[in-house]
Amino acid sequence: MIERYYVTGTDTEVGKTVASTALLQAARLLGRRTAGYKPVASGSEMTADGLRNSDALALQRNSVLPLDYPEVNPYTFAEPTSPHIVSADEQRPIEASVLSAGLRALEAKADWVLVEGAGGWFTPLSPTLTLADWVKAEQLPVILVVGVKLGCINHAVLTAQAIQQAGLRLAGWIANDVTPPGRRHAEYLSTLVRMLPAPLLGEIPWLGDTVESQSLGHYLSLDAL
Repeated sequence: MIERYYVTGTDTEVGKTVASTALLQAARLLGRRTAGYKPVASGSEMTADGLRNSDALALQRNSVLPLDYPEVNPYTFAEPTSPHIVSADEQRPIEASVLSAGLRALEAKADWVLVEGAGGWFTPLSPTLTLADWVKAEQLPVILVVGVKLGCINHAVLTAQAIQQAGLRLAGWIANDVTPPGRRHAEYLSTLVRMLPAPLLGEIPWLGDTVESQSLGHYLSLDAL
Protein backbone atom coordinates (compact mmCIF):
# COMPACT_ATOMS: atom_id res chain seq x y z
CA MET A 1 0.00 0.00 0.00
CA ILE A 2 1.35 3.39 -1.02
CA GLU A 3 1.34 6.23 1.48
CA ARG A 4 1.50 9.76 0.06
CA TYR A 5 1.83 13.03 1.95
CA TYR A 6 2.11 16.67 0.98
CA VAL A 7 4.23 18.99 3.13
CA THR A 8 3.21 22.62 3.32
CA GLY A 9 4.23 25.43 5.62
CA THR A 10 2.72 28.39 7.39
CA ASP A 11 4.91 30.58 5.16
CA THR A 12 8.11 30.44 3.18
CA GLU A 13 11.33 29.93 5.17
CA VAL A 14 9.71 27.94 7.98
CA GLY A 15 11.78 24.81 7.41
CA LYS A 16 9.68 22.66 5.08
CA THR A 17 12.81 20.98 3.76
CA VAL A 18 14.21 20.37 7.24
CA ALA A 19 10.89 18.79 8.20
CA SER A 20 10.69 16.83 4.94
CA THR A 21 14.19 15.49 5.54
CA ALA A 22 13.16 14.43 9.04
CA LEU A 23 10.02 12.74 7.69
CA LEU A 24 11.96 10.82 5.04
CA GLN A 25 14.50 9.73 7.64
CA ALA A 26 11.77 8.65 10.07
CA ALA A 27 10.05 6.61 7.34
CA ARG A 28 13.38 5.02 6.44
CA LEU A 29 13.76 3.93 10.06
CA LEU A 30 10.41 2.16 9.70
CA GLY A 31 11.69 0.24 6.67
CA ARG A 32 9.72 2.15 4.05
CA ARG A 33 10.86 2.51 0.44
CA THR A 34 10.75 6.28 0.33
CA ALA A 35 10.86 8.86 -2.44
CA GLY A 36 10.92 12.63 -2.05
CA TYR A 37 9.28 14.86 -4.64
CA LYS A 38 9.67 18.62 -5.13
CA PRO A 39 7.49 19.25 -8.18
CA VAL A 40 8.25 22.98 -8.41
CA ALA A 41 11.34 24.75 -7.08
CA SER A 42 12.53 28.32 -7.53
CA GLY A 43 15.81 29.64 -6.22
CA SER A 44 18.37 27.30 -7.80
CA GLU A 45 22.04 27.32 -8.77
CA MET A 46 23.71 26.33 -12.02
CA THR A 47 26.02 23.35 -11.55
CA ALA A 48 28.01 21.09 -13.86
CA ASP A 49 24.93 18.87 -13.99
CA GLY A 50 22.53 21.73 -14.77
CA LEU A 51 20.22 23.87 -12.66
CA ARG A 52 19.83 22.40 -9.17
CA ASN A 53 17.71 23.39 -6.18
CA SER A 54 19.11 22.72 -2.70
CA ASP A 55 15.74 21.63 -1.29
CA ALA A 56 15.23 19.10 -4.06
CA LEU A 57 18.78 17.81 -3.63
CA ALA A 58 18.08 17.25 0.08
CA LEU A 59 15.00 15.19 -0.81
CA GLN A 60 17.01 13.23 -3.37
CA ARG A 61 19.75 12.47 -0.81
CA ASN A 62 17.28 11.35 1.84
CA SER A 63 15.16 9.11 -0.37
CA VAL A 64 15.73 5.39 0.05
CA LEU A 65 15.27 4.82 -3.67
CA PRO A 66 18.01 6.05 -6.02
CA LEU A 67 16.35 8.80 -8.06
CA ASP A 68 17.55 10.96 -10.91
CA TYR A 69 17.24 14.67 -10.27
CA PRO A 70 14.46 15.29 -12.84
CA GLU A 71 12.39 12.61 -11.12
CA VAL A 72 12.56 14.61 -7.90
CA ASN A 73 12.17 18.08 -9.39
CA PRO A 74 10.58 18.43 -12.84
CA TYR A 75 10.25 22.24 -12.71
CA THR A 76 13.43 24.04 -11.64
CA PHE A 77 13.81 27.83 -11.80
CA ALA A 78 16.83 29.93 -10.93
CA GLU A 79 15.20 33.07 -9.56
CA PRO A 80 14.03 32.86 -5.92
CA THR A 81 10.53 34.21 -6.47
CA SER A 82 6.96 32.93 -6.77
CA PRO A 83 6.80 30.17 -9.41
CA HIS A 84 4.02 31.81 -11.43
CA ILE A 85 6.15 34.93 -11.93
CA VAL A 86 9.35 33.24 -13.03
CA SER A 87 7.60 30.64 -15.19
CA ALA A 88 5.76 33.40 -17.07
CA ASP A 89 8.97 35.39 -17.42
CA GLU A 90 10.77 32.36 -18.89
CA GLN A 91 7.73 31.29 -20.92
CA ARG A 92 7.80 27.87 -19.28
CA PRO A 93 4.23 27.25 -18.11
CA ILE A 94 3.75 24.91 -15.14
CA GLU A 95 1.28 22.18 -16.07
CA ALA A 96 -0.65 20.17 -13.47
CA SER A 97 -0.44 17.14 -15.75
CA VAL A 98 3.37 17.20 -15.54
CA LEU A 99 3.26 17.40 -11.73
CA SER A 100 0.87 14.43 -11.63
CA ALA A 101 2.91 12.38 -14.11
CA GLY A 102 5.98 12.80 -11.92
CA LEU A 103 4.01 11.69 -8.88
CA ARG A 104 2.68 8.62 -10.73
CA ALA A 105 6.23 7.64 -11.68
CA LEU A 106 7.39 7.76 -8.07
CA GLU A 107 4.32 5.86 -6.87
CA ALA A 108 5.28 3.06 -9.24
CA LYS A 109 8.63 2.68 -7.44
CA ALA A 110 8.08 3.66 -3.81
CA ASP A 111 5.67 2.72 -1.05
CA TRP A 112 6.05 6.06 0.81
CA VAL A 113 6.11 9.29 -1.21
CA LEU A 114 6.64 12.71 0.31
CA VAL A 115 5.77 15.76 -1.77
CA GLU A 116 7.23 19.05 -0.62
CA GLY A 117 5.45 22.21 -1.69
CA ALA A 118 6.85 25.64 -2.46
CA GLY A 119 6.13 28.61 -0.23
CA GLY A 120 2.84 28.45 1.64
CA TRP A 121 -0.49 26.75 0.97
CA PHE A 122 -1.81 29.02 -1.79
CA THR A 123 1.41 29.45 -3.79
CA PRO A 124 0.34 30.29 -7.35
CA LEU A 125 1.74 28.32 -10.29
CA SER A 126 -0.11 30.24 -13.00
CA PRO A 127 -2.94 32.77 -13.24
CA THR A 128 -5.43 29.88 -12.93
CA LEU A 129 -3.60 27.25 -10.83
CA THR A 130 -2.22 27.13 -7.28
CA LEU A 131 -0.35 24.34 -5.56
CA ALA A 132 -3.41 23.96 -3.33
CA ASP A 133 -5.53 23.24 -6.43
CA TRP A 134 -3.18 20.47 -7.49
CA VAL A 135 -3.00 18.94 -4.00
CA LYS A 136 -6.80 18.94 -3.87
CA ALA A 137 -7.02 17.24 -7.27
CA GLU A 138 -4.56 14.59 -6.07
CA GLN A 139 -6.35 14.24 -2.71
CA LEU A 140 -3.08 14.20 -0.81
CA PRO A 141 -3.10 14.12 2.99
CA VAL A 142 -1.28 17.20 4.26
CA ILE A 143 1.43 17.66 6.89
CA LEU A 144 1.79 21.24 8.11
CA VAL A 145 5.18 22.65 9.14
CA VAL A 146 4.91 25.43 11.70
CA GLY A 147 7.95 27.63 12.10
CA VAL A 148 7.69 28.39 15.82
CA LYS A 149 8.04 32.16 16.18
CA LEU A 150 5.92 35.21 16.90
CA GLY A 151 2.83 35.13 14.68
CA CYS A 152 2.92 31.40 14.02
CA ILE A 153 -0.32 30.60 15.86
CA ASN A 154 -2.48 32.74 13.58
CA HIS A 155 -0.70 31.53 10.43
CA ALA A 156 -0.97 27.90 11.49
CA VAL A 157 -4.68 28.05 12.32
CA LEU A 158 -5.52 29.88 9.08
CA THR A 159 -3.56 27.35 7.02
CA ALA A 160 -5.19 24.41 8.80
CA GLN A 161 -8.63 25.89 8.13
CA ALA A 162 -7.81 26.35 4.43
CA ILE A 163 -6.66 22.74 4.16
CA GLN A 164 -9.82 21.44 5.76
CA GLN A 165 -12.03 23.74 3.67
CA ALA A 166 -10.46 22.12 0.61
CA GLY A 167 -11.82 18.80 1.84
CA LEU A 168 -8.38 17.41 2.60
CA ARG A 169 -7.11 15.55 5.63
CA LEU A 170 -4.65 17.41 7.82
CA ALA A 171 -2.65 14.34 8.78
CA GLY A 172 -0.40 16.02 11.30
CA TRP A 173 1.85 18.96 12.01
CA ILE A 174 5.48 19.51 12.90
CA ALA A 175 6.87 22.21 15.18
CA ASN A 176 10.12 23.48 13.72
CA ASP A 177 12.16 25.75 15.97
CA VAL A 178 13.43 28.24 13.38
CA THR A 179 14.94 30.47 16.07
CA PRO A 180 16.35 29.76 19.54
CA PRO A 181 13.37 29.18 21.86
CA GLY A 182 12.20 32.28 23.70
CA ARG A 183 10.62 32.42 27.15
CA ARG A 184 7.08 31.91 25.73
CA HIS A 185 8.07 28.90 23.61
CA ALA A 186 6.25 26.31 25.70
CA GLU A 187 3.10 28.43 25.70
CA TYR A 188 3.21 28.77 21.91
CA LEU A 189 3.47 25.00 21.60
CA SER A 190 0.67 24.27 24.04
CA THR A 191 -1.60 26.73 22.24
CA LEU A 192 -0.82 25.15 18.87
CA VAL A 193 -1.53 21.68 20.26
CA ARG A 194 -4.89 22.91 21.52
CA MET A 195 -5.92 24.82 18.40
CA LEU A 196 -4.67 22.67 15.53
CA PRO A 197 -7.04 19.82 14.56
CA ALA A 198 -4.31 17.26 13.94
CA PRO A 199 -1.67 15.40 15.93
CA LEU A 200 1.76 16.86 16.65
CA LEU A 201 4.26 14.54 14.96
CA GLY A 202 7.21 16.04 16.79
CA GLU A 203 9.36 19.08 17.41
CA ILE A 204 12.61 19.72 15.59
CA PRO A 205 14.81 21.78 17.90
CA TRP A 206 16.87 24.83 16.97
CA LEU A 207 20.09 23.43 15.53
CA GLY A 208 21.43 26.53 13.84
CA ASP A 209 23.71 26.14 10.86
CA THR A 210 24.35 22.46 11.66
CA VAL A 211 20.79 21.36 10.90
CA GLU A 212 21.57 20.03 7.41
CA SER A 213 24.27 17.72 8.76
CA GLN A 214 22.16 16.38 11.63
CA SER A 215 20.17 13.16 11.86
CA LEU A 216 16.59 14.38 12.29
CA GLY A 217 14.29 11.39 11.94
CA HIS A 218 14.33 10.53 15.63
CA TYR A 219 12.61 13.82 16.49
CA LEU A 220 9.40 12.64 14.83
CA SER A 221 6.89 9.85 15.37
CA LEU A 222 4.87 8.69 12.37
CA ASP A 223 2.50 6.51 14.40
CA ALA A 224 -0.34 9.05 14.19
CA LEU A 225 -0.21 9.13 10.39
